[in-house]
Amino acid sequence: MRLAFVLAATLIAAPTFFASSWAQPLPAPASYPPVVGEKGVVTTHEISLDLAEKIARAGIEACRKMGFHTTMVVIDSGGTMKAFLRDDKTGPHTVTLAQDKAFTALTLASRFATSGTFATARNSTLGSPMTNIKGVVGVAGGVPVKYHGDVIGAVASSGAVGGDKDELCSQAGIDAVADQLK
Repeated sequence: MRLAFVLAATLIAAPTFFASSWAQPLPAPASYPPVVGEKGVVTTHEISLDLAEKIARAGIEACRKMGFHTTMVVIDSGGTMKAFLRDDKTGPHTVTLAQDKAFTALTLASRFATSGTFATARNSTLGSPMTNIKGVVGVAGGVPVKYHGDVIGAVASSGAVGGDKDELCSQAGIDAVADQLK
């Protein structure tokens, strides 16, 4: 009987004990204030959807003025497609090729000004893929998008007759928003 009384008293007191221990404030984290800036967090700039769409649209318009119908792809700094426009009368291959050209321009931006300069350095005229980096091709048409000197994405055109014309269309897209990239 005495054991039953002790158990009952313990069970009655237990919620009060646990509730008071739950109400205690948590200790401050090991790194207070939180880690920021030079302590581990990197601040970056990213291309917005609105800016990417303006670049793609301006590239399409520039190509049309030259008499070409192309596909324009704008990717963000992580290589993910941000904007995509496929003009009328373009081949299905232009979709993946424009994306690969943009990815090439982004990936190799620290060493080459455009996918065309990369293609020239590799003596590539037919857009042969770079076998050790998926999505990198040796053909002109891709241009990095820079903001204050930092690469925030890339744009590429596919479908104009010749990669050099595609590159002009891509650059025209960037030029159309140059005031927003300063």
